[in-house]
Amino acid sequence: MPMIPPARRLASLSVRAGQARDGVRIVPEEVPIAFSYGGSTHAVMMATPSDLEDFAVGFSLAEGIITKAADILSVDLVEAGDGIDVQMQLADATAEALTARRRRMAGPVGCGLCGIESIEQATRAVPSVEETVLCLTPEQIAEAMRALGDAQQLNRETRAVHGAGFYRPGEKGLLAMREDVGRHNALDKLCGAVLRSGLSGSDGVVVVTSRLSVEMVQKAAALGSPVLIAISAPTALAIRTAETAGMTLIGIARDEDFEVFTRPDRVSMEGSRHVA
Repeated sequence: MPMIPPARRLASLSVRAGQARDGVRIVPEEVPIAFSYGGSTHAVMMATPSDLEDFAVGFSLAEGIITKAADILSVDLVEAGDGIDVQMQLADATAEALTARRRRMAGPVGCGLCGIESIEQATRAVPSVEETVLCLTPEQIAEAMRALGDAQQLNRETRAVHGAGFYRPGEKGLLAMREDVGRHNALDKLCGAVLRSGLSGSDGVVVVTSRLSVEMVQKAAALGSPVLIAISAPTALAIRTAETAGMTLIGIARDEDFEVFTRPDRVSMEGSRHVA
């Protein structure tokens, strides 16, 4: 089992009100994480070395390599120099599909990219969550964001990592939370945690401590969640993608305030006054 810690205590020179003094700061670790399938490396990410089994499952789901946790037969974490190689063995049919996909992508390219197929994948269609029935009150939106912040132990120590949580309205509350220096990584870890626990993404909402880029919408849709809530604003492409998926996109959720950019019918505004 890799022994790289998710955070370290390091010396710093602290300057406050014009006074300098030696100090110690807890900072998050950031190391290369390789994802390998059947012995072949597929991608390398810079990430916080925690919850890597969840990261492997969530990344594989977001990449369209798997559709369920059982498609991965085993996950082994192997220290590799300054990083960690996450070695996965896939079920036969899943492994064959990945091999065929790699063959399609192999070809002569001169720019270091993968040609038009990479552009198509960047704006790929997302699964529809149009028919998912789920409704939130403004109070539940605020509760979800508060619960996410309260659960972020690593961020309390470092003030340097993002969080992603899975919140179910009602008595259950926040069912899972994962952290990472990268917002995409935190969401991948969360998706993996949800899949591995046997929860259904359609039963809850995803809450994140970041802006809403299109990748965040794609990952939440792959999980099947009909609502994505963030502390910051979305991009125009994220809004268009959420509209296509039938997802409710809520941004700038801070304290009791928020903005709904798509599918506002999932937010119950009973008792609220709409001012034009």
